[in-house]
Amino acid sequence: MPTRSSYKQGTPSWVDLSTTDPEAAKAFYAGLFGWEFEDMPTADGGIYSMAKLRGEYVAAASAMPPDVPEDLPPVWNTYLAVDDVDAATARATAAGGTVLAGPFDIDPSGRMAYVVDPVGAAVGLWQAGTHIGAGLVNEAGTLIWNELITAAPEKALPFYEAVLGLTGTTTDMEGGQYTVLQVGEDQVGGCAKPRMPGVPAHWHVYFDTENTDDTVAAIKAAGGKVVAEPFDVPEVGRMAVVADPQGAVFSVIQPPAGQ
Repeated sequence: MPTRSSYKQGTPSWVDLSTTDPEAAKAFYAGLFGWEFEDMPTADGGIYSMAKLRGEYVAAASAMPPDVPEDLPPVWNTYLAVDDVDAATARATAAGGTVLAGPFDIDPSGRMAYVVDPVGAAVGLWQAGTHIGAGLVNEAGTLIWNELITAAPEKALPFYEAVLGLTGTTTDMEGGQYTVLQVGEDQVGGCAKPRMPGVPAHWHVYFDTENTDDTVAAIKAAGGKVVAEPFDVPEVGRMAVVADPQGAVFSVIQPPAGQ
């Protein structure tokens, strides 16, 4: 369902980029995905740049918060939809999570909190107001998948079930077990162990592309880097792990024809 007007609790609904050079990042993603940006002032005097594609909001970018460690690289952040962010934040604390920020209002857009799960992955909780999250998904240049990467899925998954009602179905795949996260019968994300040593727990972001190889070539030409060259996953698609010129890591995926 490419166009969205709402998200069920537990579903990844939004992503934004915290970066060291917002203007350079905006130029990179505009060239890569065709995004157009609307700069919006924030209460703290900053700028939150909303990316649009075909008239719908699809992502955002902003400067790194001033209080983060200097060695923290730029990062794509995932936000999960919640019905009541105050209640969800309380459940997160009770389930062993840590609250980094909030809950607080971003009037009239919504209400949010930012938490860290028991394995160290940070994630946003978003209670929609006028802004539901991404209005367009699962098309070229938009968000298509979000994945919790952790060496300890057995510790992380009970947290998300307790806080958001997320359940999962685990199967054996090449490279190890993979858990598909579900909201009811809807498949909304995944959880897997890192494929490379030293990767910290995090929520990983995938963007749809019409041609993974062409997109990777464009990323290289624009000053980005390739973390994992294009590879095929049967029935899933052709994907690659990449980084933008400032170092924010994400994946691109070309779904199988007809999907």
